[in-house]
Amino acid sequence: MTTSALDDTRTDGDRSPRPNGEDDTLASGRAFTWLLLICGALGLVASFVITNDKFNLLQAKIDGRTIHLSCSLNPIISCGDVMESRQAHAFGFQNPIIGLVSYGVVICLAMGVFAGARYKPWFWYGLQAGGLFGVGFISWLQYQTIYNINAICLWCCLAWVVTILIFWYTAVHNIKHGLIKVPAKARSLVLEFHWVVPILWYGVIAMLILTHFWYYWKTVI
Repeated sequence: MTTSALDDTRTDGDRSPRPNGEDDTLASGRAFTWLLLICGALGLVASFVITNDKFNLLQAKIDGRTIHLSCSLNPIISCGDVMESRQAHAFGFQNPIIGLVSYGVVICLAMGVFAGARYKPWFWYGLQAGGLFGVGFISWLQYQTIYNINAICLWCCLAWVVTILIFWYTAVHNIKHGLIKVPAKARSLVLEFHWVVPILWYGVIAMLILTHFWYYWKTVI
């Protein structure tokens, strides 16, 4: 039987009643906490690099010069094209600013658990809601970059990867501890085969990129 990523050594992830009868607080498994920390750090790095590159592009325009971004490798993998698109500031400001805040929160959450913090259920629901917004937003961005901008940003792809992991494994954590109610059989399947969903998710994204840009990939094979 496959062991769930949330079942190993924990920082006190079980819910236990308090003596005064207040609502339980809940920590998380050590593996899940490490996942949050690593994904938060990678997402923060991606957001920082994209933001810094955007500043460099703007400064280059002011100076009347052109620059070549290190992540712009060919006509398809071209971070500059993505950064200069209107979709790059969907809410009236640069999208990576959302990442600078959101991934920082995830890092703080993970460090809090490592320090012994336990959070109320509403806190985990909040993380789930944030993850849901995140995957919804990156799904829209994936469609835009593949089919409208016709270019891929590698740093954006890194943000996609970690956001999906944060959302899905927060769901697994909440299902495991009963915060999200599902039938017992579905709960067992989620905990046993938790790795299936992200792999299939990544596979679909990779297939969309491969098929849409096949006209270019076949020229470099």
